[in-house]
Amino acid sequence: MIRHRASVRVYEAQEGESHMKQSAMLTIASLLTILFMTLHLTGDILFQMAPAGLANLFAVFVFVVQLYGTLVLGGRRAGYIIIFLGSVLGLIIPVVHMKGTRGVLGGDIGNSSQAFLFVWTIFALGITSTFSIILSASALLRLPWRRSRRTSTAA
Repeated sequence: MIRHRASVRVYEAQEGESHMKQSAMLTIASLLTILFMTLHLTGDILFQMAPAGLANLFAVFVFVVQLYGTLVLGGRRAGYIIIFLGSVLGLIIPVVHMKGTRGVLGGDIGNSSQAFLFVWTIFALGITSTFSIILSASALLRLPWRRSRRTSTAA
């Protein structure tokens, strides 16, 4: 009887440890995605692919919302949804730059001395965005879809 209880506790500890690892990985991946998106936006402005101006404040707002979802709402359904949507936006960026006529394949970026950093940032953004999408979708699927009536009436 004692062995069974001990093995259950070890299993529960391993499950909690795995959840903590995934939560930490999601936080780090989401923060890296935000960092790479800001570096990318900076590159877009420097390479004159995006106009410098007040329109970029919308992107700053998106970054702040994703940062809030990552750090303040982390571990909650709303946080996972915000991270998921922000990461989908981050994944769209490499696709647009690989297909666009002024992007990596057809633009003047290759003639610049900063081309390596710009292209590397696009790849890093694609990697961290995809990883964040996978982890946030996994976390969302693990959550219960509805609250049980017992917990809502007991509260």
